Amino acid sequence: MYTQASDIITEARDTAYRQINEALVRRNWMLGKLIAEQELKLKDRASNYGMDIITGLAKRLTDAYGKGFNKTSLYAYAKFYEMFPEIFHTVCGKSSILLSWSHYRTLIQEFNKDARSWYEQEAITQGWSVRTLQRNISSQYYFRLLASQRKNLVEQEMLQLTAPLQSTDPTEFIKNPVIGEFLGFTADNSFQESELEQSIINNLEKFLLEMGKGFAFVARQQHIHTEKKDYYIDLVFYNYFLKSFILIDLKTSIITHQDVGQMDMYVRMYDELKRTEGDNPTIGIVLCSETDEDIARFSVLHDNDRLFASKYMLYMPTTEQLRAEIERQKEIFYLKHRNVEE
Repeated sequence: MYTQASDIITEARDTAYRQINEALVRRNWMLGKLIAEQELKLKDRASNYGMDIITGLAKRLTDAYGKGFNKTSLYAYAKFYEMFPEIFHTVCGKSSILLSWSHYRTLIQEFNKDARSWYEQEAITQGWSVRTLQRNISSQYYFRLLASQRKNLVEQEMLQLTAPLQSTDPTEFIKNPVIGEFLGFTADNSFQESELEQSIINNLEKFLLEMGKGFAFVARQQHIHTEKKDYYIDLVFYNYFLKSFILIDLKTSIITHQDVGQMDMYVRMYDELKRTEGDNPTIGIVLCSETDEDIARFSVLHDNDRLFASKYMLYMPTTEQLRAEIERQKEIFYLKHRNVEE
């Protein structure tokens, strides 16, 4: 009886929360619509006239209703309406409001329409908290995905492909660079690979969130035994979307062709000795302090869709720094996957 009573109370509470949230989101959207339409009417007036109108409205609303209606909030509502003009369209009579106002206020920070739509859908399907959404936008999650890099960099070549990328394409799940400010190191720290590995294990939940969706931890220093020798792989994950094991080799220096060759060997060994029926081919990632154009172009990394090199950054860079690094990694990814004419 207690369980049934508890279920009734929980369901009623969740229903009330959803209704309150939808009412709040709807209110802010409608205020934003009103403000945006008013600004459109006033666009031919003096530039400060519309600002005076909003300032006056903010003061009167705040006096009447309290917090949440200052000038900054009102402009956020207007931006919300402009960025999500069709949010209240329904499917089969059901509301399309699946996120909180705090989520939407975070989403309007992203001005790229495709990226914003992607963040919105991921927040819904993956159940991202506002904090997780904020970090993913700040760290430009969408633009660090290799599939996004490929689409942006070689758009004209993508038009020639016979089919779009499938969900089993690893480039839809692998980021470059990887942001690891939570690991506790600074850019000028001197540390060994074993210390980096231990810090990842200590912060495993955050590392998995940074890696992306579908990743599960399997092992550290996984032992591979052959007739000739024993080998140890730094970190092993499994991605249940890709249905593939993901091997990670940690390097605290710039990547070398020996690192790539070693990972290529690990992937081949894992496929033969560990991969089971139903698993897709193993993927290898060399996670290093710096990637290299020559390695991407001339090593076995080139044109191998199961081997990747990703750079890790041990701090959260500024927006400008991160954009520059993403662009650099795009160029390296281009060298890896496309022949470049001299």
